[in-house]
Amino acid sequence: MPRLLGLFLFLLISAPAANADDGYRLWLKYDLISNPQLRKAYASMARFITCSENDPVSKTACLELQAGLQGLLGRPVLIQASGSKPGTIELLLLPKGAPDADNLGKDGFKIQSARGRLTIVAAQPSGLLYGAFELLRYIQTEGKTGELSGVRRPRVQFRMLNHWDNPLGTIERGYAGASLWKWYELPETIDPRYRDYARANASIGINAVVVNNVNASARFLTPEYLSKVKALADVLRPYSIKVFLSINFASPKILGKLKTSDPLDPQVRAWWQEKVREVYSYVPDFGGFLVKANSEGEPGPQEHGRTHADGANMLADAFRPHGGLVIWRAFVYGPDPKGDRFKEAYQEFKPLDGQFAPNVVVQVKNGPIDFQPREPFHPLFGAMPRTPLAMEFQITQEYLGFSTNLVFLAPLFKECLDSDTYARGKGSTVARVVDGSVHDYPVTVMAGVANTGSDRNWTGHSMSQANWYAFGRLAWDHQHSSARIAEEWTRMTLTQDPSAVATIKDILLGSRETYVRFTTPMGLHHIMGQGIHFGPEPWLARSARPDWTSIYYHRADSIGLGFDRTSQGSQALSLYAPEVQKQWSHPDSCELPYLLWFHHIPWDKTLSSGRTLWDELCFRYYAGVEEVAVIQARWKTVQSQVDPEWFADVQGRLAAQHREALNWRDACVLYFQTFSQKPLPPGLTPPKRTLEEMKRIVEIYQLR
Repeated sequence: MPRLLGLFLFLLISAPAANADDGYRLWLKYDLISNPQLRKAYASMARFITCSENDPVSKTACLELQAGLQGLLGRPVLIQASGSKPGTIELLLLPKGAPDADNLGKDGFKIQSARGRLTIVAAQPSGLLYGAFELLRYIQTEGKTGELSGVRRPRVQFRMLNHWDNPLGTIERGYAGASLWKWYELPETIDPRYRDYARANASIGINAVVVNNVNASARFLTPEYLSKVKALADVLRPYSIKVFLSINFASPKILGKLKTSDPLDPQVRAWWQEKVREVYSYVPDFGGFLVKANSEGEPGPQEHGRTHADGANMLADAFRPHGGLVIWRAFVYGPDPKGDRFKEAYQEFKPLDGQFAPNVVVQVKNGPIDFQPREPFHPLFGAMPRTPLAMEFQITQEYLGFSTNLVFLAPLFKECLDSDTYARGKGSTVARVVDGSVHDYPVTVMAGVANTGSDRNWTGHSMSQANWYAFGRLAWDHQHSSARIAEEWTRMTLTQDPSAVATIKDILLGSRETYVRFTTPMGLHHIMGQGIHFGPEPWLARSARPDWTSIYYHRADSIGLGFDRTSQGSQALSLYAPEVQKQWSHPDSCELPYLLWFHHIPWDKTLSSGRTLWDELCFRYYAGVEEVAVIQARWKTVQSQVDPEWFADVQGRLAAQHREALNWRDACVLYFQTFSQKPLPPGLTPPKRTLEEMKRIVEIYQLR
């Protein structure tokens, strides 16, 4: 065994025990199984590992399986080139053309058991890697979260993390320290953390990484940075992870000193073709470019009178000889004080359906505004049958309380994925649009904006690790339930105690709804602090553009509250299929979580809850604060079953979350009361602080 891999395994197996857990090992904790009978049962099936393949990914699969089993079982597990004794786990790569190869696909695998032997079968090395991690997950969770035998295939081809990391080491919307990538030390120094990051991603099926910010520096396309990207790609490759780059569309002018970046200019096209060839000379298996263009000040083809399709197709031509992708973001909106930002991406991209090259994917955020705590699904999903659409979720908690708030995002992801677009009749869910089964997309992508950083525990808030985990599991199979994912992660990361698992799972599953209640109940949105997007600022009336204010969205007045997007308002609701419109078109039948997204409701109107709008709004804000207190109390009950360092970290952050919930409640109730002119409902204690005091507190939040 090479010296480096031997050292790697030694460090992995000899990792600190769970009673000194700083969060670094994430969910990859291969500590000794405490139940001796269970340990004996698993040990009987795992005496040997047979690995006959010599490619880097297959070798990685064998070594990861060996290291994990040795930690869990507390004894050596030998790797052999061949053998079929009882107690052998065989990693078997099917020959090309084998009957089962097409069924398994590129990343799929099958686990089968016969005559005391376990076999992981795959058509490609990546399948062996994912199969090895599936077996380890089954053992880590003591077989309580799923079946072992059977075929597993990912539903999406590219399961991708988008890093918003900058060349100087900062992270836009990063709340867990500085960038993972130590650009000034690369390529000469390879931080061991890069390999641990790759391991974590591979364990949940993530196979693609965009290493830099979508607000991209052209510097990433220089030889200086391409050599650094190559070094990262070399670390990620044995874990079957492709590297992508975000690019600055004006790079031909910035780097090439051309007079224009017009995508139809022959010199510009030639420059990009040569640049793409250069990238592949550094990284032969390079994945492609992610592009933010003509959005929030970023350059793009519209400056030259061209369309998004013109810009994307120019880059696609450069990638065609190499097999790479162009992922073009649809997050675009213009500063129209009389318009509705809800509609703008749809209006720009829907007319371009069918005009994009085959190797272009349009990446669409889950909702039409911007990663809000709750949004209706984006109307583009289901509306572009001839253009592959990628899902873009946000794992980092930009609008969800940064790293002080416990918010489990699987329910948010599932809420969007399970929404029915009715694009081709009932059952045309967003998930089935994204995975290609509704429109037969040739390429499928699900992306998540990463929440990792240089903090020792990777994600700032220890419990936010669950969101990274949840994204990977849903990108692999969107049919997994939030409850299953929460239990898997809890068992792998925190405890196997049944009572504690049940408590923590319940905390996770309810946490997103709690956050919505004390920040943006009933469809309120984009009323957070300006710039940093933290804390309440519903009174924000002036900004660099109207759709960066709060009043643009909540439309509070003496009559009522909410943004009318029906046929009497902005008509944004008309962008959906008729069946979807019917769900939300009338205020009396619209679900309360989406009510103020689509309707301007009078303060005195009685809702389906039996309360008036004003009373319901107040009750939800107060309930959110009370629920945080309940979470605090419930977390205390698991103290004896959770590592002390983990427990203290979460306990402190929950205390901060309770303080922030009070700020949200008092600021919003007092502010909206200036319009409703109504007292608080009976039984609710008035805030101890005045509106002016809350404005001063929030003003301090925004200081930099």
